[in-house]
Amino acid sequence: MSNLARKFQQQQVEKTVQEQRSVKTKKYWLTPGEKIIGLVFTGLVCFGAVHIISNQAEIYQVNSDIQELQTSIKEMEKVNSDLAVQKSELSTYERIWEKAKEMGLVLNENNVKVVHEK
Repeated sequence: MSNLARKFQQQQVEKTVQEQRSVKTKKYWLTPGEKIIGLVFTGLVCFGAVHIISNQAEIYQVNSDIQELQTSIKEMEKVNSDLAVQKSELSTYERIWEKAKEMGLVLNENNVKVVHEK
């Protein structure tokens, strides 16, 4: 074989090697199965985050309702205590006796009867 034939043969071998290199399949960073698993995991994380945030919003709403109820309870307790004080002021013996005198009631000590409990 001559030198020219050998060079021609080497060029053909180099061309086939280059064609084989260019035909190489691309290697992906992730396989399709890994991509699906990643998407499912991402979806679950997003769902969990939304679920936690919605629960926190509900808890906040319930807490604000509780605060409103406690405020209204305190106001009602204040009104009740004011009314209890007013009742005790109006039910004193002296005030009742003055109202009775204004209406014409006279105290007759001879007409008083004592009832004993049995």
